[in-house]
Amino acid sequence: MLNDTEANGRPKSEVGEKPVRRRFTAEYKIRILEEADRCVEAGQLGELLRREGLYSSHLSNWRRLRDEGTLASLRPKKRGRKSKPNDEVTQELERLRRENERLSERLRQAETIIDVQKKVCDMLGISPQSNDGKNE
Repeated sequence: MLNDTEANGRPKSEVGEKPVRRRFTAEYKIRILEEADRCVEAGQLGELLRREGLYSSHLSNWRRLRDEGTLASLRPKKRGRKSKPNDEVTQELERLRRENERLSERLRQAETIIDVQKKVCDMLGISPQSNDGKNE
């Protein structure tokens, strides 16, 4: 349990700047569940919950996770956006995609220029040169 008491045993009266989310370890959850399962007399479970500063919903959720059968499910889940895999294959794939887009754009521009040159040659009555630099 989180214990916010001063040296004289009194609870601290000051409030922190930002509330801190409590995190419980899997071992703590299992220990509390075992202790709760041993509570048979009236009032024992309530006493346990008050002593540990827990709610009955904590026990309900933890029992459900325990009954699903995995200890890993009792561990706190990482919050927030999932991180992207940062391996070399993914980076290489992204680099090749960008290069492919760049080269495709250059090819499109070159084809446009060649088409314009052909039209100009046709308008002026000039025969286009072959690849080896000689007139056809």
